[in-house]
Amino acid sequence: MLLLAVFLLYPLLSSLRLSLLDWNGLGTDARFVGLANWVTLAHDRVFWQAFGNNVILAVTSIVVELPIALALAVMLEKAGRGSRLLKILYFLPLLMSSVAIGVLFKNVYDPNFGPLNAALRAIGLDALALDWLGDTRLSLGATIAVICWQNAPFYMVLFLAGLSSMPQELTEAARLDGASEWTIFWRIKLPHLQGTIRTAVLLSVLGSLRYFDLIYVMTGGGPEGSSELMATYMYRTVFSSFQLGYGSTIGSAMFIIVCAVAAVALRLTRRYSAEV
Repeated sequence: MLLLAVFLLYPLLSSLRLSLLDWNGLGTDARFVGLANWVTLAHDRVFWQAFGNNVILAVTSIVVELPIALALAVMLEKAGRGSRLLKILYFLPLLMSSVAIGVLFKNVYDPNFGPLNAALRAIGLDALALDWLGDTRLSLGATIAVICWQNAPFYMVLFLAGLSSMPQELTEAARLDGASEWTIFWRIKLPHLQGTIRTAVLLSVLGSLRYFDLIYVMTGGGPEGSSELMATYMYRTVFSSFQLGYGSTIGSAMFIIVCAVAAVALRLTRRYSAEV
């Protein structure tokens, strides 16, 4: 309780207090402005654009990242002992530093010297050799692709743990009855993973709403805010613009949004579990 109070409760209350001030964080001339920062936030186009990008990241993580992780888990579960090397290789992206991955793919996406555009030009697809991080239409998608590549191994391990808890007698009995592997997956394995999938969706959504590091390294939220997230906007507001009060307002708003989404998701999960 002491650790929670020091590292969670106090920073939260301090952030809420700072959100009521107009202060650059450097002097002692903090000015109480009440809810003025919150009113400004409600009409802040950049914040709502960043929130929309967070939502896109969350939806993409569910639609792209989780199915890939599930497919890898099913494949590795069928491979048995021979999959140890593959498990290590697939898990490597999660072990790498997000900063290192960001720098790596920033060079991969380089429009002039990056290997991606070089490969496209080598096979005659010059029209697809684009400025992946400098184009407002492509920057968010390019960074989300890297995020999915890095985080998919975590959910792969989660699904592998769920599959390992399934009794083998079920699949063996289904095979003896003539069921195909496709039928076994849809009728036996997937229903068994329902609880794991709900957990993965919840973790993916909450993680997407708080995401920061890789986006900041690759694009810094640009160009023109096209890849801006709530966390990167908060960081720039505090440490680049020195608006500690308004940055604390953004951070507090993030906390409220994440708590609201978590509460709704947990409520829906409990209702679904009760119905089942």
